[in-house]
Amino acid sequence: MKTISKFGIMAAMAGSLFLASCATEGYVVEQPVEPVYVRPVAPYAGAYWVPGEWVYRGNRYVYRNGYYTRARANRVYIQGSWARSPRGYVWHRGHWRR
Repeated sequence: MKTISKFGIMAAMAGSLFLASCATEGYVVEQPVEPVYVRPVAPYAGAYWVPGEWVYRGNRYVYRNGYYTRARANRVYIQGSWARSPRGYVWHRGHWRR
């Protein structure tokens, strides 16, 4: 019986952590202004520049600078963007698409 109750507690904790990790969006009244920075020189031939984007941390959006990475075979990078909703603006992250 103790094993079942321990399993139940562990499952509840895992579920709450999963749900907490899903809450990665926040809404803002106005879109933040993108900072200006100089893109560095590519570190190697064929490097792909992933543009900077907004990350929701601590109840606010912070800007994460872009970076170089290897291009992914048979995929194209879709840049992140702001979307307007009834609750305000929300950032949709960039991603690789087939």
